[in-house]
Amino acid sequence: MSGLCDPNGPVKRAFDLLWATASLLVLWPILVLCALAVYLDDGRPVLYVQARVGRGGRLFPFFKFRTMVRNAERIGAGYEIEERDPRITRTGNFLRRWSLDELPQLFNILRGEMSVVGPRPTLAYQVETYTPHQRRRLEVRPGLTGLAQVSGRNRLTWPERIELDIHYIDHYTPWLDLVLIARTFGILLDAGSVYGEGWARRVGDPGHSKPSEERS
Repeated sequence: MSGLCDPNGPVKRAFDLLWATASLLVLWPILVLCALAVYLDDGRPVLYVQARVGRGGRLFPFFKFRTMVRNAERIGAGYEIEERDPRITRTGNFLRRWSLDELPQLFNILRGEMSVVGPRPTLAYQVETYTPHQRRRLEVRPGLTGLAQVSGRNRLTWPERIELDIHYIDHYTPWLDLVLIARTFGILLDAGSVYGEGWARRVGDPGHSKPSEERS
């Protein structure tokens, strides 16, 4: 595979560094305002940090702005979440609506744990259920956005999302990344619900369950 079309190659990594750096330079006032809003609404911590599985199955600290009350997993429905979940704070609703809660992952990109485009990072218990074929989605760094996110998001079943992730890995080009980023901006401007259909699922079904702070 040529370096230009290698999803783990230097061209993609250089693009990630340039994109994350430029985004932080432009968006730092928004990050500060988001952090302040979370703090004023529900105190500390401002960030929600959770262990996620990255490239090669390695765990890394996944950053988000906190959008739910503290210790939300121990309250009410636990790891289930649905639209109008009372554990989501007022600020959290706004951040989720515009995907601003995901902005701290720009630091994950700078740290080399994530990419701008790639499969979304998941939890270890979900990875444990993967077939050998499905484990292929761990061949690359997880992404801030990806093919599955612009192809149906939460309306897709888990196996469908994994197949799209593997398709992305097999067909990666820098141009494809640019197309997916452009499509992501279009989705963010969509007035529809960020939750999609069938958001609340039974905990224990790795094909469909959603961690309480993971929306995409």
